[in-house]
Parts: sequence; structure tokens; C-alpha cells
Amino acid sequence: MGKNKQKRFDENKILPNVFQPTRAEALADYPLKGKWNAEVFKNDNPIVLELGCGKGEYSVGLAKAFPEKNFIGIDIKGARFWFGAKEAHETGMENVVFIRTQIELVDHFFAENEIDEIWITFPDPQIKYRRTKHRMTHPEFLARYKKFLKKDGIIHLKTDSEFLHGYTLGLLQGAGHEIITAHHDIYGAPEFDANTPLLREIQTYYEDLFSSKGKTITYIKFRLN
Repeated sequence: MGKNKQKRFDENKILPNVFQPTRAEALADYPLKGKWNAEVFKNDNPIVLELGCGKGEYSVGLAKAFPEKNFIGIDIKGARFWFGAKEAHETGMENVVFIRTQIELVDHFFAENEIDEIWITFPDPQIKYRRTKHRMTHPEFLARYKKFLKKDGIIHLKTDSEFLHGYTLGLLQGAGHEIITAHHDIYGAPEFDANTPLLREIQTYYEDLFSSKGKTITYIKFRLN
């Protein structure tokens, strides 16, 4: 492990906006489950999750743009989201925190109706058939999200993978979920969804990388039935 990576791991241990539960703590239902507003954010504002938050650019960018909302970035790779956590802490942002855990455990961290919105940004599309259940829009994942997402809660999927975009659209249509908006190329769309501000203005590291290689960026906004 490089010195810089180890330094980030060490600093995550003392950053007040980073939570690093053990797997056992998660499976026993995390103590903050149902208490994120009361004990962490100290307000009643809506909570938005970013699943697979990478370096945390989206979580931090949205938190800056929407101070009236609370944001939680989740990723297993703490050395990556350290960048977002460090920036948020040093700039005094109190409406964004990070959890280091596997996405498969996400429903153990939040109570029923605790979350208003979910962002899934550039997940691994898991193209091989044997990896189907690992796709973050697979029915088993959607069932996890439904446990804690409010009835009218929104899910956003932003990806460079045409495969995952098409897979998700087909799955949503087949299951009768509500597709609010779907774009095959958000930067080439002549008309755009005004209800999703900053979709093009905030870019993750991977989005910038993919766009520079000429890949189109797709987007779906939907509600679970």
C-alpha cells in the first residue's frame, strides 16, 4: 500500500464526517439507523444518498448546491472518498457525510422512509451474466432501496454504459416502475429535464474521463412502484 493511500485511511479514522462500521455492526443494524437527521445532521432536512460515490465529487457538489438537503456518500473504497470528505470538512460543510461499507449492506443503515432520494453514479455495469445480481439496478438491489426510500422517493442512474442503461430501462418497464426521465446522451439532448438541476454541471472523475474518450453519458430518473 502506498504512503498516500495509508495516510488517507488513517485520516478517515479521525474525520468527523466519515463513518466506518464493521460488517458485524452493519448486520446488527447500525446504531444510527433511523437517527441520521437527529444525531448526525441535527435537522429534519431531506436525506439524499450517493451509492458508489467514488471520490465524492457528486455528494459534495450537490451538498454545496442544495444546503437545504443532507447528503450521504457511500463506498467501500475509503481512500477514494477521502477527497470529498476532506474537502467537506475543511470547508465547514455540515450537510454531507460518508460511510465506508459495501452497497449490499445499505439497507442495514437506514430505517423505513428515512431516505428521500438516491443517486447511482457510474457503477460497474457488471456485464458478464454471472455478475447479474451485482448490478446496482438489479431487482434485489431495488428491493433493498425500497426498504428505506420514501414512497415518492426518486432514484437517479447516471452511467456511461449503454448496456446498463438499456438493462435498467427494460427492467423498470417490465416491473411497472415509473420512469420519469430517460436520456441516452445528456450532453447531446436538445431539451433537458429542468427538474434535475446540475446534472451536467457536476462531473465525477469517471464522468470526465469517459467523456474525454468520447463516451456518451446516459441518465434515468425513476420511482419504484
